[in-house]
Amino acid sequence: MDKPIDNYWELRLNDLKKALEANNFDVFVADSAVQAKEIVLDKILSQLTVKSVSWGGSMTFIGSGLYDAMKTDPDLEVIDTLDQKITFEESYERRRQALLADLFFAGTNAITAEGQLVNLDMLGNRTGAIAFGPKNVIILAGRNKIVADLEEAMERIKNYVAPANAMRLDMPTPCAKTSHCIECKSPKRICNTWTITEKSFPKGRIKVVLINADLGL
Repeated sequence: MDKPIDNYWELRLNDLKKALEANNFDVFVADSAVQAKEIVLDKILSQLTVKSVSWGGSMTFIGSGLYDAMKTDPDLEVIDTLDQKITFEESYERRRQALLADLFFAGTNAITAEGQLVNLDMLGNRTGAIAFGPKNVIILAGRNKIVADLEEAMERIKNYVAPANAMRLDMPTPCAKTSHCIECKSPKRICNTWTITEKSFPKGRIKVVLINADLGL
């Protein structure tokens, strides 16, 4: 067989697409972050009425170019929670405002083979927005987020995603030094709020763009 790895991931992503669709998510598959951006701009947004937009902290969202595209769209009210020039208090307030945006972009920490989204937050703004508030949510997820089940999802998040994010953000947490979770009581602990999204409600509110590349954490 030519290109067995490509064939493997095509099958995996198509199976996951079916599982997510059975759970009422709208699902798109992209070959790259560049194509994911094109799908969002050309296929998804063209079907929505969006006047305001915001996002959670997602490396995949930023890397796709969608962050810059949304920020520079003159027709959108942008609630930029990632602005590095504002105070923490202003950033926190923007995160609250983002819960009422027409559209919210986010990544996901893990997706199970059964089509569940699993996430863990420090503040809870991303998990909260995925669960309720914004009229539409777009999840961008690289193939590296795929896991077998909830147990593997939580293991991945606690002992890889969270420590790696703590290191990336220079957080003074034990996991940033040990590379694994010790169930700390650090005041800067980034593992506070879990969500498991079994299904999208209403149907199609959450749109998942699966990307055939390893992206983000």
